[in-house]
Amino acid sequence: MAGILDSIRNLFGGNATSNPPQAASEPDSYKDCLIYTEPMAEGGQWRVAGRIVKGEGAEVKEHKFIRADIFSNKEEVEAATLRKARQIIDEQGAALFR
Repeated sequence: MAGILDSIRNLFGGNATSNPPQAASEPDSYKDCLIYTEPMAEGGQWRVAGRIVKGEGAEVKEHKFIRADIFSNKEEVEAATLRKARQIIDEQGAALFR
């Protein structure tokens, strides 16, 4: 059903999947990385999205991620984004920035 509604929105100029991420809040620090929560507004809900940044200046490395998880309010999606980012860091370690 959601696919049909998205198609109808697209006909009238709205594209639910191309909404830019919301402005990043203060980053959360975890294992020498900074996590920026950047949830995406989508159809009245919020999609998990963020960035993991490591290093400074010319040495900065960044990994962006978007997940299928959707939440009804911004506080829930920000908490879920932090959990997902920490999981990514734990699972991939240094390989995350190769």
